Amino acid sequence: MGIKFRLIWFDSLGAKSSCVLVETEDVSLLIDPGAAVMHPSFPLSFDEKVTLVKKAEKAVSDAAKLVDVITISHYHYDHYLADQPSIYKDKLLLVKNPNQFINDSQRSRAEKFFGLLCQKLANVDLNDLLLEPNPENYGDPLKNLPLAMNKDFGDYTNRRNQLLEKGKKWFSNRAKRWEKYPKIPELNFNHLKTRFADGKSFTFGKTKIRFTSPLFHGIEFSRVGWVFMVIVEANKEKLLHSSDLNGPIIEDYANMIVEENPDILILDGPMTYMLGYTLNKINMSRAVENASWIVENVDARLVVYDHHLPREPRFRERTEKVWSTAKKHGKKVLTAAELLGLEPVVLRSGLIK
Repeated sequence: MGIKFRLIWFDSLGAKSSCVLVETEDVSLLIDPGAAVMHPSFPLSFDEKVTLVKKAEKAVSDAAKLVDVITISHYHYDHYLADQPSIYKDKLLLVKNPNQFINDSQRSRAEKFFGLLCQKLANVDLNDLLLEPNPENYGDPLKNLPLAMNKDFGDYTNRRNQLLEKGKKWFSNRAKRWEKYPKIPELNFNHLKTRFADGKSFTFGKTKIRFTSPLFHGIEFSRVGWVFMVIVEANKEKLLHSSDLNGPIIEDYANMIVEENPDILILDGPMTYMLGYTLNKINMSRAVENASWIVENVDARLVVYDHHLPREPRFRERTEKVWSTAKKHGKKVLTAAELLGLEPVVLRSGLIK
């Protein structure tokens, strides 16, 4: 047995999510068990959106009953169910470290989440477990992005350099805050175990689950925070789940995916519905070029290209090069809905039952 997987819920099904159930002969895991309601501009009524997010939450919670391990790449609600501690009972949780490489919003959510887990699954107060913070040297994260730093941005170069300098100051301030946070410990109770997975690997029989170091959630110094990618390897097969790289926008992250060369790639796309707002044309172009390059150069028998992407009706038009590259090279690139034999909900609005 190699790797079996099942798409539990994705954006193309009408609620925000990027949840996959993965099975090998050694272990079963659920990646990013979350769901969130679609944004106001999504072309459905509020009641239809609520109906779909409830369906998504049920699908996720039902899937959680079937697995040994749950991974959480970051603390956005479409990547974990924050108020359902029962789904995490008797699981090993491999999660994003809540003590560093995290913004204030996600840190606050993580505190509430870990507090609820302690209270409901162990009858313990998290505040009684908090540790003293440890000072660390976080360095300059741009040193890990040589491709992005050496890319020619033409007339945009000066403005980009200004933004990067501002980002460095923001990062330095974040690092100072991490050194002041009371440290949330890994939990080890009868009915719950958590491990901070950033940059680590875990072995189950002949199956290895690997996690990248923290990566920017989108552009360099994205204020939204950090995530990790998940790589599952078993019997000479590999599945990679990109979480929220938003394209990926950063060239070095695209290169990481190509170097991993997965057999199954779960790739999130750019937030095309935010084009002109939080996503400018330059970074949109980067995301499309990077995804096209990935599709051309990986040997994956399947690329699920979905999360963030099918949140507005013109998503395929705006990422046309990715789809045409797939066609040119005979690659199978589909949204989750299409893989399930359905049309993306954003293209069939008003037909939800």
